[in-house]
Amino acid sequence: MQVSDFDYNLPEELIAQTPLEKRDESRLLVYNRQTDTIEHRQFKNIIDYLSPKDCLVLNNTRVLPARLLGNKKDSGGKVEFVLLKNISGDKWEVLVNPGRRIQPGHVIEFGDGLLEANVIERCADGNRIVEFKYDGVWQEVLDKVGIMPLPPYIHSTLEDKERYQTAYSKINGSAAAPTAGLHFTNELLQKIQDKGVGIAYTTLHIGLGTFRPVKVDKLEDHDMHSEFYHMDEETAQYINERRANGGRIISVGTTSCRVLETVTTPDGIVHAGEGNTKIFIYPGYKFKAVDALITNFHLPKSTLLMLVSALAGKENVLRFYQEAIDERYRFFSFGDASLIL
Repeated sequence: MQVSDFDYNLPEELIAQTPLEKRDESRLLVYNRQTDTIEHRQFKNIIDYLSPKDCLVLNNTRVLPARLLGNKKDSGGKVEFVLLKNISGDKWEVLVNPGRRIQPGHVIEFGDGLLEANVIERCADGNRIVEFKYDGVWQEVLDKVGIMPLPPYIHSTLEDKERYQTAYSKINGSAAAPTAGLHFTNELLQKIQDKGVGIAYTTLHIGLGTFRPVKVDKLEDHDMHSEFYHMDEETAQYINERRANGGRIISVGTTSCRVLETVTTPDGIVHAGEGNTKIFIYPGYKFKAVDALITNFHLPKSTLLMLVSALAGKENVLRFYQEAIDERYRFFSFGDASLIL
């Protein structure tokens, strides 16, 4: 299958640069696979498509202010870090710019000395292993000196860091937001629960690999990035009970979908577990857990668009994407949402 099969033309002005003032007033395109119909609603109307037996599965990861702007201690030269992965304790793997000048032994200062990094090792892929030094609590220091690592297609400044967090974010570790969840408010989630719909939380820490372009011609040749996930025993059992009672498992976002499809066996049973998943979902994949999907509109030729196409069919997806373009929907991270039933 060719990567070019998943291309489409998007007017640049439809790439949302800022979030809406009210999360749940974004638009919602509803695509019903059984009837092959499209509806246009507001996100807060999503409750109309949920039944009391259903179970929403949300990703409770929290985005780290992972972009750090600092200076070399010896020369004052400017350096940018992006936190990629916690190795152990205060040791992290980081993306460095400019990479050529930063070698083991160099010391980088951030926030006028609030945070200091000693470069320990250069990785084969050009990343660095560093060890941070600071006074106080790591998360508090990071909140002071760090910047939200917004996607490369967003050029506006984010005034409120919390708008790149879901209302239910809890577990620190992501370099990007699970954007389908940005549309939910606590009030909307409460209304959904009051209707009897189940709410379950899992964790997948999103890496910068989610923005990496697919550089091969045949998608089967793509080396999928790896991301850490966690599904606890209680949550797995709850999801299984909901499904056994006739409810649909509705994934909020492609990240929750990746967890569910990683931990579910071919018999449809969800199991507890944690680790790193490299699951690559594209047309031809047989879903084991996910019955429906809430997701934003994704970049052309992206692995996320391929995942959506695996569920709804490539031609169907490209067709409703074109309708979304014609209807002037807002695209990508701060954009509008779709519900695939």
